[in-house]
Amino acid sequence: RGSALGYAGNPDVKTPNLDKFAQQAVNFTNTVSVTPVCTPHRAALLTGRFPTTTGMFLNDIHLPAQELTMAEIYKTAGYNTAYWGKWHLDGHGRSTYIPKERRQGFDFWRALECSHNYTRMPYYDNENIKIKRWNKYSPFAIAQDANIYITAHAKDKKPFLAFISIATPHYPHTSAPKKYKAMYPPEQLTLNPNVADKFKARSRKELQGYYAHATATDEAIGQILHNLKIQGLLDNTIIVFSADHGEMMGAHGVKTFVKQLAWDESLRVPFLISYPGIAKNKGAVVNAPITTPDILPSLLSLSHISIPKSIEGDNLAALIKQPDPTVDRAALVMNVAPFGSNNKDAAYRAIRTKQYTYSITTNGPNMLFDNVKDPYQQHNLLGKASMKDIQENLDMQLQAKLKKIGDTMRP
Repeated sequence: RGSALGYAGNPDVKTPNLDKFAQQAVNFTNTVSVTPVCTPHRAALLTGRFPTTTGMFLNDIHLPAQELTMAEIYKTAGYNTAYWGKWHLDGHGRSTYIPKERRQGFDFWRALECSHNYTRMPYYDNENIKIKRWNKYSPFAIAQDANIYITAHAKDKKPFLAFISIATPHYPHTSAPKKYKAMYPPEQLTLNPNVADKFKARSRKELQGYYAHATATDEAIGQILHNLKIQGLLDNTIIVFSADHGEMMGAHGVKTFVKQLAWDESLRVPFLISYPGIAKNKGAVVNAPITTPDILPSLLSLSHISIPKSIEGDNLAALIKQPDPTVDRAALVMNVAPFGSNNKDAAYRAIRTKQYTYSITTNGPNMLFDNVKDPYQQHNLLGKASMKDIQENLDMQLQAKLKKIGDTMRP
């Protein structure tokens, strides 16, 4: 989640490599996951399209072959394409072999549909149909393997798209390496003021493992960033660090591992980006939100590749190259059909601006928070007389976003 990083102001978690990278990158502080759960986010990231358009609004379903994806576009532009780790877009079973024609344009492949076994993570190695397992904690194993690929491709000079999908931090938190869990005694961890009393002990225990995963993952990412430097690739490579969702951790009385909701604990994710020519913008901050479908068109623009007309996200390359903390925009988020632990929650559509979160369900508006004055979203301002004009304006912005993608909210 977007708050689980040292550079984001977290008083407990240790993420030294990403903290250092944040000083070399542009930091989008209000990045949101278009639907804060694995498959819907990943589909939107690869296609630049919204879940209501692709139909990818549930976990464990298949991304249609006719969708045009990130790897297919970069491949057409002459890039080698490679993928490591968790995929969660095939929908044919979490441990099923995924043949090349279902890999959405990725040629090099060391991946698996989905596993939460981080200590012996299974994967498939390219065309070998026999399942393998990483021989160490998966973030370290994947980083090591990705570095071999990066080193080889630094020598052949052909451009590459490397998608390194590390699964941690993610539930279960108990499987984080002991060395890193020892860094976070539960009784010493800080809880946000919106964590319900009944979840405080559990939240501290879960945060111990979550932060341990985060610190170990930071170390793995640091190894990749270091190798990019060693190979002389930093000055001509776009590097993005982001995530697909957060976890509630007991905030607002919601169980620790739950996501999908429009609260910031679930919705807000990190987004750091560095790119060739960033020199004068290193360490810059952008408070205007970015949502998942905006990422692909922005990357294509930065790569000087034409943006296909099918893409629905906004091209924010200009804001990336000329970062301005005062700029504002509305980022669309949604949950079309809550499932799993969230199956009793209401479907919603929402927007996040740099100051406000505004959400509606089929029964009408249900959330309005001033995230600047109320960062833990403890005071719902919906229907307040003093907020009437702001609420109406936010509703107009939300409706315009939905109209643009042809989304009429239905049960």
